[in-house]
Amino acid sequence: MNRFSLQRRLVQQLFLCGVCACAAHAADWTSWRGPSRDGRVTGFDAPEPWPKTLVERWKAVVGEGHASPLIAEGRAYVFSRQEDLEVVRAFRLSSGKEVWKATYAAPYKVNPEAMLHGAGPKATPTVDEGRLFTFGISGILSCFDAEEGKLIWQKNFSKEFPATAPLYGSAASPLVDAGLCIAAVGGHDKGALRAFDVKTGDVRWSRDGDGPSYSSPIRIEVGNIAQVATLTQRNIVGVALDHGELLWSVPFTTEWDQNAVTLLAQDDMLVYSGYNRAVAALRLERRGPRSFTATQAWSTSDVSMFMSSPVLVDRRVYGMSSHQKGQVFCLELLSGKVLWKGSSRLGDNASILVAEPQLVLLTTDGNLRILGASATHEAVLAAYEVGSSATWASPAIAGDRILVKDRDTLFCYGW
Repeated sequence: MNRFSLQRRLVQQLFLCGVCACAAHAADWTSWRGPSRDGRVTGFDAPEPWPKTLVERWKAVVGEGHASPLIAEGRAYVFSRQEDLEVVRAFRLSSGKEVWKATYAAPYKVNPEAMLHGAGPKATPTVDEGRLFTFGISGILSCFDAEEGKLIWQKNFSKEFPATAPLYGSAASPLVDAGLCIAAVGGHDKGALRAFDVKTGDVRWSRDGDGPSYSSPIRIEVGNIAQVATLTQRNIVGVALDHGELLWSVPFTTEWDQNAVTLLAQDDMLVYSGYNRAVAALRLERRGPRSFTATQAWSTSDVSMFMSSPVLVDRRVYGMSSHQKGQVFCLELLSGKVLWKGSSRLGDNASILVAEPQLVLLTTDGNLRILGASATHEAVLAAYEVGSSATWASPAIAGDRILVKDRDTLFCYGW
């Protein structure tokens, strides 16, 4: 083999390795609602047709909580509670063998109004570049080595805020972007959206004031300015990712301060809703170097979202309305026109993911439905009973595996 043939083969091998690495990365489920925090699944090996039953590959009793599991580099991660400890575990995705376990003390008294949900953590962790970030129900923010489970840094805000969690416990998943871990810290009426250095935990910026909500922040980019967009206790806000200044704000409140829906972004639009509030959209426009306006594009009271966050397919929004005791809906992104509403009485909440050309919907009673992303009607392709107790946590999907966390057990299903 001559020198040029050898070089060509090396280039081909490097290209194939890069493709494989990208594919492996694309299949990972590294944060709340996936890597882009929009419920979109990539690298999913959907069966054709869907089987009559799913195969339980393995399960592990891990402790109570409704934080969603994660998948990264062949491992499954889960965050839970056992007695007065918050517990982080890593498993081999292929076998369910526990790789490591880390714990720390986190005593917590549940608000009587939230007894149904228990004392386990609600905020989904985030995995990024070998680090695992968790946010406990009492507001303890931690960074672990994802490979070995060693604690890198930890923050407790008890000396800074009168309360370290909102009324029903911290539920906002930390956002990791641009070397920052961004979390909604503090408690009712007084808190901050704060950015920490991922390596050291040092504070890089802080937007203090309003209390945190139960909605997880997302990254958006409008007018070439990267922003962190989220619901707070009483507002919808956009904050500059680099320095933390407030770029725009819109008042938004719900009964008993229960802002919980994660925003859905597309181009310059943000879809939002809340308990007993209409589904609506904001349109963002850049007016100056660091100046934006946020105006309402549309609003429809035909549907309403309480805790279930929506997804987007072909400029159609799919969500779970709290009307009719739980009802899937589809509406047009640009106009807000409701295209259809499905069967009723699906339950209090549903986690909805997009695995094109299908939707994956998990209700709190352990009913996993596969729906076609139809523009005209509710199309149920398959239905399965999963878990053994309430399934408030969103599932994690990668390859031919679906992870489901019920009250205290992690299940791995496949086909």
